[in-house]
Amino acid sequence: MAPTTKEAQRAELHKTIWRIANDLRGSVDGWDFKSYVLGMLFYRFISENLTAYLNKHEHDAGDVSFDYRLVADSDAEFARDEVVAEKGFYILPSDLFANVRDRASGDENLNETLERVFKNIEASAMGTDSEDDIKGLFDDLDVNSNKLGSTVAKRNQKMVKLLDAIGDLPLARWEDNSIDLFGDAYEYLMQMYAANAGKSGGEYYTPQEVSELLARITVVGKKQVNKVYDPAVGSGSLLLKFDKVLGKNNVRQGFYGQEINLTTYNLARINMFLHDVNYADFNLAHGDTLLDPAHWDDEPFEAIVSNPPYSIKWEGDANPLLINDERFSPAGVLAPKSKADLAFTMHMLSWLAVNGTAAIVEFPGVLYRGGAEQKIRQYLVDNNYIDAVIQLPPDLFFGTTIATCILVLKKSKKSGDVLFIDASAEFKRVGNKNKLLEEHQARILEAFTTREPQAHFATIVGNEHIAANDYNIAVSSYVEAEDTREEVDIAELNAEIARIVERQAELRTAIDEIVTDLEGSR
Repeated sequence: MAPTTKEAQRAELHKTIWRIANDLRGSVDGWDFKSYVLGMLFYRFISENLTAYLNKHEHDAGDVSFDYRLVADSDAEFARDEVVAEKGFYILPSDLFANVRDRASGDENLNETLERVFKNIEASAMGTDSEDDIKGLFDDLDVNSNKLGSTVAKRNQKMVKLLDAIGDLPLARWEDNSIDLFGDAYEYLMQMYAANAGKSGGEYYTPQEVSELLARITVVGKKQVNKVYDPAVGSGSLLLKFDKVLGKNNVRQGFYGQEINLTTYNLARINMFLHDVNYADFNLAHGDTLLDPAHWDDEPFEAIVSNPPYSIKWEGDANPLLINDERFSPAGVLAPKSKADLAFTMHMLSWLAVNGTAAIVEFPGVLYRGGAEQKIRQYLVDNNYIDAVIQLPPDLFFGTTIATCILVLKKSKKSGDVLFIDASAEFKRVGNKNKLLEEHQARILEAFTTREPQAHFATIVGNEHIAANDYNIAVSSYVEAEDTREEVDIAELNAEIARIVERQAELRTAIDEIVTDLEGSR
C-alpha cells in the first residue's frame, strides 16, 4: 500500500535513496559518489521539468495528445529559443533522461551517449543569459572515471544501474508538484553524505534546522526582502531556506552567493534548479570571496546568512593591498593570517544594507581571542553593529563537535546594547548528533524577538560594559549558568555517614560471630 501522508512519503523516499546510494557506491568514496547520484537526479529533474513545460504549452493550445518525449529530434527545434529564454536550457527528445534510460541497457556506448547529452545541454545555453548558470554543471559527473569501473563495460553497467535507480525514485509526476520531492531528495542526499563523510564533506553542509534559524533571525518583522546573500554559499541550502521562511517569490531580487570549491559550487547551482529557482533569480559565483568578491555590483543585501569555514588561513597582512580594501579598512586592522573568521564578518558587514540583518555562524574563539581579533570586535561594538550573540549547543554540525555561536549584525540599531542568549542546552540527541528541534528554534527566536531578559538564558548588556570587559562577547561571560547542584545539609550528611559506619560495625560483628560458630562446629 502506498504511503498516504507527506511524512510517510518522505520517509519512503529517504529509505529508497539510502538503499540506492549504498547499493551503487561500491568502491567509490561516498563524498565522491554524491556527484553521480545528485548529478543524475538533476538530469532527471530538468528532463521532466522541460517535458512538462512543453506538454502544457501544447495541451493549452489544443493538442491534448502531444508528448514531447515522443517527438522526433528533427521536429523538436520549434521552441528552442523561447524555452532557453524561459528555462535557461534545452534538451532534444532523444536526450531526455527517460529516453536515454530506456535505451541504456542495450547501448554499448552509453558513456559516450551521456557525455554527448551533457555537452548538448550545456551548449544549449551558450551565448544566452543563462550560460554562466548552466556551464560546468555536469563536470563532476565523469562517466569515464576509473572509479566507476576498470573497463568501459563495467562503467556503463554502473551507469545503467544509476539511471534505473534514479528513474525509479518515487518522485511522482512533475505536474503533481513533485518539486518538493526533488528538492527534499537533494537535501536528504546532501545530509546523508555530509554525515558520513566527516570533515571532507561535512564542512560544506549546514544542518537544515540551523539554516532555518539563521534565515528566520534575519527576517524578523518582515514579509519579504530584496536580496539574500551568502559569501560562503556551500551547497546553497542556507539561501534556499528563505523560500520556506518567507514563501515563494518573497525574495524579490534573488539569491546571491560565492563558493571557492568548484564541486560544491556546482552542487549549489544544481540545488537552485532542483528547488525550482529560475536561472534569472539566482547569481552564484565561483571564487575566493575574501580576495576576489564577485558581487560588488549587487550589494548591499537586506539579508545575509552564512556558515563560513572555521579559522582558515588567508593572506591577511601579507597582502599590503587588503588593509585599503573598503570592506576591511574601517576596523583599522586585518583578521589574523591563520584565522579568517572575522575577515568574513567584516566583508558581510560591509555588504549589509542599512535596513538589513546578518546572521553568521562563528567559531567560538572569535568572541574572546585577543590581538587583531579584539580590535575588530572593538570596532563592531563601538559602532553599535552587534545586535545579538547566540550560543548554540555542541555537536550540531557534521565534521565537528564544537559548540558554535551565531553573531547577529545590524547597521541601524536604536539601542546601544547587545542581546546574549545561551541556547547551549536547547537540543535533543538524535542518532550520533545533537539537533535543534522546532521548540528549541522557537524559544531562541522568541528571546531574540522580544529581547526580554530570562534568568540563565537571555540578558541585555550595554556596549560600555562590554568595552570594560575587553570587548569579550562570549555568552558565558554575561549569561549566568544555572546551578543544578543539589543543596546538601552537611550536618545531616555527617549524621547519616555515622549511622552507616555504626551499622557496618554491627554487621562485621555479626559476621565474625557466624564465622566463629561455623569454625567451632567443625
